[in-house]
Amino acid sequence: MPSGVVMSHHRHCLPAVAFSSAYPASELFDNAKEISAAGLSLNVLCQSYPDHQLKRLLDSGTRIRCLFLDPNGSGIRAREAEELYTDGTLTTLTALNITMLTKLRDRLAPDSAERLELHVYDETIRFNILIIDGAKCVVQPYLPQARGVDSPTFVITDNTASDGLFPVFDQVFTDMWKRSKPV
Repeated sequence: MPSGVVMSHHRHCLPAVAFSSAYPASELFDNAKEISAAGLSLNVLCQSYPDHQLKRLLDSGTRIRCLFLDPNGSGIRAREAEELYTDGTLTTLTALNITMLTKLRDRLAPDSAERLELHVYDETIRFNILIIDGAKCVVQPYLPQARGVDSPTFVITDNTASDGLFPVFDQVFTDMWKRSKPV
């Protein structure tokens, strides 16, 4: 087993670079019926997965909920300071990704557009959470002074254990969604 990789039957941890190789965006999303994503700029959906594929998913009935760290909020400025960005890099990237999805939503048929929900929140960022079909949960902690690509990525597939990690992060997403504002 490669150094730094911890595996068990229902969850495992990968370095972020290894995660993107082991779980390409197409493998995660191509057949999904529901995608819930919360984090900073949600690059896995916005930069790693083509617009035409997102449109195909939405047109075929997939529900996509995206929860971005508010590019106009204090939480993103605090994260930029923590990652030692002084030029608004994270703010700009997040605003760009929101605009990209907003433009996509504007081009969709009304029923497809309703399935693409975009929200923002302004809190201390703790996790990037991706939940696919209520069956797979990908979690990446935001570590102090570490870019997202430098953080470990946890893949959790056991959604049946009431005392397991899956329901914990599903609840974190749900609570954040309730406190967020639509875009």
